[in-house]
Amino acid sequence: MNDEKRDFELEEIELDAPKDNEVLIKLVATGVCHTDVAGQDGLSTPMPVVLGHEGTGIVEQVGAAVSSVQPGDKVILSFSYCGKCRNCLEGHPGMCEKFNDLNFAGPNFDGTHRMHKDRHDLSLFFGQSSFATYTVVDEHNIVKVPDDADVDLAYLGPLGCGLQNGSGSVLNYLKPEPGATIAIFGMGPVGLSAVMGAKIAEASRILVFDLNDQRLAMAKELGATDVFNGKDIDVEATVKELIPGGIDYSLDTTENGFVIKNAIHILRPAGTCVLIGIGGDIQINVMNDLLAESKKLVGVVEGDSIPQEYIPKLIKYYQDGKFPLDKLIKVYDFQDINQAFADFKAGKVFKPIVKM
Repeated sequence: MNDEKRDFELEEIELDAPKDNEVLIKLVATGVCHTDVAGQDGLSTPMPVVLGHEGTGIVEQVGAAVSSVQPGDKVILSFSYCGKCRNCLEGHPGMCEKFNDLNFAGPNFDGTHRMHKDRHDLSLFFGQSSFATYTVVDEHNIVKVPDDADVDLAYLGPLGCGLQNGSGSVLNYLKPEPGATIAIFGMGPVGLSAVMGAKIAEASRILVFDLNDQRLAMAKELGATDVFNGKDIDVEATVKELIPGGIDYSLDTTENGFVIKNAIHILRPAGTCVLIGIGGDIQINVMNDLLAESKKLVGVVEGDSIPQEYIPKLIKYYQDGKFPLDKLIKVYDFQDINQAFADFKAGKVFKPIVKM
């Protein structure tokens, strides 16, 4: 991307060799995510930038200090984190104190750049810039695919961000007990992965809300017990009729202030609402919406997961038929990346994958 709100341009660039803690990856495929759309619209990362942050590929070369992978390994690329701050050391790299700098500021992990064009540095995105045929990433970004995982590597990229985010917010952060009730708002790939996570957690009621009947049908197929088109109902009244005491947990992916208020209002006393959409300002009444019934409103990044531990679990769930991510995917050739984005924005596909 050379300018905001423009189509992607496929160009040859210069790529430096990996440094001691870095790895050269030959990319196989990359998922398209709403964060890429935000990046296309100018989200924080300086232009020009190579976007893409749900990459999969093969290790080609490793730096002298790299120990977790070797040439020939199949890998998934996830978000970047420092590994040294308090939150990282306590097992919450999505809450890394340097998360924004490492994922959106533009330089590589050490503050320098590996990508160049016409003697100008190109910004790195999410620590990986995987809309490319090759990339150089820090070892923190890499998740090795288990050697015995008999799956299509191209399909696994969304586990690095979107599907990790939704499912992990349920399984890692909320950790609902079997029999719990949960409502999920927004049935894009993040919300649908939360549905799969809630089913794995054995929630007794999984209520989902969207404005798109096709997405609601997919949610039902993936395990939702109750599906509702928000255009047709009073959400708060509907939920309280089904579950009079209120729902245990709610999760919003829509970033819509009105929807978020509904997600709070339907909670039982002491219930928890998780926000995982990229949004702006909302207005709530702290006393009436939260304090009066001891409700909790929490933002969660990347499913509160340690990618190197959580993503292999998702691969196993996929192999066992419990996390059928292939139902969401449509594959595009790399040269058709702009069509993949157009279809994604228009709601024609759940999760585009561009194959290099």
